[in-house]
Amino acid sequence: MTAAPSETVSRTEGVGPLLRAWRQRRRVSQLELALRADSSARHISFVETGRSRPSEEMVLRLAEHLDVPMRERNALLLAAGYAPRYPETPLDDPALEVVRTGIDRLIGGFEPYPALVVDAAYDVVAANRGVLALFEGVPESLLTPPLNAVRLTLHPRGLAPRIRNLREWRGHLLEQMRRNIALRRSDRLRALYDEVAAFPVPDTAGHAEEPAEPVAYFALPMVVEHRGRTLSFVSSIATFNTPMDVTVAELAVETLLPADPATAAYLQTWLG
Repeated sequence: MTAAPSETVSRTEGVGPLLRAWRQRRRVSQLELALRADSSARHISFVETGRSRPSEEMVLRLAEHLDVPMRERNALLLAAGYAPRYPETPLDDPALEVVRTGIDRLIGGFEPYPALVVDAAYDVVAANRGVLALFEGVPESLLTPPLNAVRLTLHPRGLAPRIRNLREWRGHLLEQMRRNIALRRSDRLRALYDEVAAFPVPDTAGHAEEPAEPVAYFALPMVVEHRGRTLSFVSSIATFNTPMDVTVAELAVETLLPADPATAAYLQTWLG
């Protein structure tokens, strides 16, 4: 796996090497970054080599144009000698009550489709009744908080035995995790990846059988058995736009939408 730039470069080296690592990861030249940030390639070079100390505004401007995650923007500011700009407020803090209320209303409105909210480590912070129905039959030992969406999905006693296209879906989830590990300094996320990647894959796991009536899927579906039926879902993920808090920036709302007419029809009955 590829480590995030801030993991491969020591913060004691200053902000320059960190910015250079992010620029290289985004495959942007010094000239291109300079044009985007209304600067000069010479100044970008001086910043990266430590010959020039960027202003706080310049650090944030470069981070914006390099699409650096909010947590890592704080790390860049610290490496440049400035205070972090973005707070990390616990989700249960009264200041985020409006966020929690909005989340509950949002995922409740998706019912009967399963919808949940996860943090940067895929821990579930909210889930609707559709999700609870989908995980019916999972042992109580796996449902002890904090619930982790990836662990519940890929664990051999979790949802995995019921996923008809487990190899494809597992590959999709692991690749998604690898991309996130490359973006975030997170030992916790790396440990989770190592854990779930080591879960055994049943010999019977393979490609999902073709449905009786061919379906033109518009995205990779998760094909799962539920109460003797075969259901197909596609995942849609949404995040908050222009967040100003690390906690909020790392929340993701995932909705499982029906991928075929039979699944859509069945979902209208399963919460009744």
